[in-house]
Amino acid sequence: MTTTSEQPTVIEEESLDRRPGRWIGHWAPEDPAFWRRIGRGVAQRNLIWSIFAEHIGFSVWLLWSIVVVRLGDAGWQLTTSQALWLTAVPSGVGALLRLPYTFAVPVFGGRNWTVISALLLIVPCAGLAWAVEHPEIGFVSLLLIAATAGFGGGNFASSMANISFFYPEREKGWALGLNAAGGNIGVAVVQFVVPQVIVLGGGLALARAGLMYIPLAVIAAVCAYLFMDNLVEAKADVGPVWSSLRHRDTWIMSLLYIGTFGSFIGYSAAFPTLLNSVFGRPDVALAWAFLGAGVGSLCRPFGGRLSDIVGGARVTVASFVLMAVGALGALWSVEQRSMGLFFVAFLLLFVATGVGNGSTYRMISRIFQVKGEERGGTPEIMLAMRRQAAGALGIISAVGAFGGFLVPICYAWARSTYGGIQPALRFYVGFFLVLLVITWVAYLRPGSRMARAGV
Repeated sequence: MTTTSEQPTVIEEESLDRRPGRWIGHWAPEDPAFWRRIGRGVAQRNLIWSIFAEHIGFSVWLLWSIVVVRLGDAGWQLTTSQALWLTAVPSGVGALLRLPYTFAVPVFGGRNWTVISALLLIVPCAGLAWAVEHPEIGFVSLLLIAATAGFGGGNFASSMANISFFYPEREKGWALGLNAAGGNIGVAVVQFVVPQVIVLGGGLALARAGLMYIPLAVIAAVCAYLFMDNLVEAKADVGPVWSSLRHRDTWIMSLLYIGTFGSFIGYSAAFPTLLNSVFGRPDVALAWAFLGAGVGSLCRPFGGRLSDIVGGARVTVASFVLMAVGALGALWSVEQRSMGLFFVAFLLLFVATGVGNGSTYRMISRIFQVKGEERGGTPEIMLAMRRQAAGALGIISAVGAFGGFLVPICYAWARSTYGGIQPALRFYVGFFLVLLVITWVAYLRPGSRMARAGV
């Protein structure tokens, strides 16, 4: 937290190089005097409204994860595999949209794109409200409408790329962790609030799940328009985004992010359905499934903060160890038919993915800082590296988010092929251990330049 004296006064903010359309021409967060006098307050204001918009986006993205549990009560007759597809497809579409959403920040400006992306959330909300009350449209039409919820998933990439420009390197882990956690916790909120809202006044009104988020999306757009800023530094050509693709580390970190964020969003989407289909407890799914996404979201900024202190790679390795343990616990609980242990094992998985989400994102900015220092560390080189890091953040978030599609699909495949989810859980144990080894070899191996730099 900052003290009152550190907050910029109106006069100080007016000293910024402001241009029409809420553009800021000069932004120097690495300059301690600038940051203390003006930068911190402006950055925090943008962070607050970025978190709010991203929170609504994540909530809309995962709407179907909780709505699907009650579709049978609304006249829909779906198999477990179909239910898992309804949770997987929005995740896949959101992953696909993250790359163009990343490009949108340098093309339109971070504040401008936040307004546009918030208004786009009206489409999936209105579509859900109509579709759930018309079972006659069939599963394929329902799946296509559910796919539009992917608009909410795209928001994350543009939001993180934008906020990364506002903060100095030494504070990015915490800032990006807060920005991501504020969005991620939208998953827990939607899984907690929707079951209450759809039964208010008696009966079942699934359409309210979509309708309740339409005014919130409008509010998010209005607040972004009034209170956020665009940075000229971030409005460059899209070349830095393409340049980031040439770095091997971009693809390594993409794989690691599949294991952390992909697991988080995939488990969040599948958890309610698994509680219902594996243990036959829709009451537990509707009442308590939100806890998984909740603890994972709350742990994310602490993963970033811890990484600021001890290094992101060390924290990431620890998170993969915990994920493997959690997956083993879930596997044993299914074989023992213990829902209590299953729930606890999944909470451990969510904690580990949350910590890993924060640590991997901290690693990205540090990796590109090291690359800039190795190339001379001039202001021009460091600016170019910050732009490439912002592009890499979007690419990595896009690739990683495909885990949100693959996790439910893997469960659906295991369920339909083998009659249970155990094969999927065995695969996850092995996958997490492989990612642990990759992290150690690439970033912690003694004598490697990234290990010496404390990535």
